[in-house]
Amino acid sequence: MADGTVDILKDKRAAARKSAYETPLENLNPARASLFRDDSMWAIFERLRAESPIHFTPDSNYGPYWSITKYNDIMAVDSNHQVFSSAKGITLTPKAAAGFRDPNNNATNFIAMDPPRHDVQRKTVSPALSPHALTVMAPLIRERAGEILDSLPIGEPFDWVDLVSKELTTMTLATLFAFPFEERRKLTRWSDAMTTAPGFGPVATLEELRATMAECFGYFTELWNQRVNAEPTGDLISMLAHGEETRNMTMAEFHANVALLIIGGNDTTRNTISGSVVALNQNPDQYAKLRADHGLISSMVSETIRWQTPLAHMSRTATQDFELGGKTIKEGDKVVMWYVSGNRDGTVIENPDSYIIDRPRPRQHMSFGFGIHRCVGNRLAELQLTIIWEEIMKRFPDIQLLEEPKRSYSIFVKGYEDMKVVLPSKL
Repeated sequence: MADGTVDILKDKRAAARKSAYETPLENLNPARASLFRDDSMWAIFERLRAESPIHFTPDSNYGPYWSITKYNDIMAVDSNHQVFSSAKGITLTPKAAAGFRDPNNNATNFIAMDPPRHDVQRKTVSPALSPHALTVMAPLIRERAGEILDSLPIGEPFDWVDLVSKELTTMTLATLFAFPFEERRKLTRWSDAMTTAPGFGPVATLEELRATMAECFGYFTELWNQRVNAEPTGDLISMLAHGEETRNMTMAEFHANVALLIIGGNDTTRNTISGSVVALNQNPDQYAKLRADHGLISSMVSETIRWQTPLAHMSRTATQDFELGGKTIKEGDKVVMWYVSGNRDGTVIENPDSYIIDRPRPRQHMSFGFGIHRCVGNRLAELQLTIIWEEIMKRFPDIQLLEEPKRSYSIFVKGYEDMKVVLPSKL
């Protein structure tokens, strides 16, 4: 890896650790995208778990909020939708974007709903992600994974994020939507625009973001119109257009669900595929274990999902005053569940900062959430990750990370923008 870049990041991380312990506890604010871009947020969460696991930040770029940082506390919030509602949003929204949404448009998607509306809308799309549907889809995913991997250059540097992680997940997402396959990278761009702050992703300004979202939703409106006037099929748009509980939804509500499905179908899998390359390069002993025993792929996938935590947080809004961990959360307060911190809670997970692909309980993690909002596509994510690594291990004895990857500038998506690697040889 390039020594200069590594040294700069080491300095930033050391400074962040020093600041995390020197800053007065009441002023700690983990919701800073620069910390996640530099992978420097760990010390703040470490201190909060130890000294203030239910912690209030009175002001930030996202307004005031509570941080929930320990595994069992996060589970308690995530499982209590009666007190901690999703209806007012599931992520921290920057103050600067407060005027972005139309104040007269209250449409939302099913993950940002409470029962009973949540339940009927989630149930409508669930068949596309059922065990039977995944069994049918698996051969196609494997065929595409093989084609992607066979197209990669040997002995020449390339961007793993672009050629592998984005490509496989976007192909799968296009299939779920029955989206025009040759235009599938539009889904990638729209997802990145929605999850990365303007100026740090594919759009430069809020105005450009508005235009990009108008393009996205206009495209999906046309697909809805096509599907609603055709016989029902098994794709997500057709399911929503013909579902008894969803066919009369407003276009704004359909667009909100489209945004959810684009992001949900993209980021978890894509960033864990990339994260697995980082983790195995940083832990060569674990890579050696994997080479020696391909039967560890399944547990390696689960361990990577924990270690990476591709979505760093979800938020809720308190519907009433509630005491948690000796602190009183007031009605209307924003409550942030830091999954990225809960997955490193040493009181629940042994050696949580270590990457161990043969853990006794590798699926003991919170990256998919809990309760009624547990990720509806979690099995599809695991399937894609398992297949891509089964195909990788058939072909390549090594994937070498050449330099520190560029991480996402986001407190929500914990991922990678690009990652230079080389495949020295092929089996």
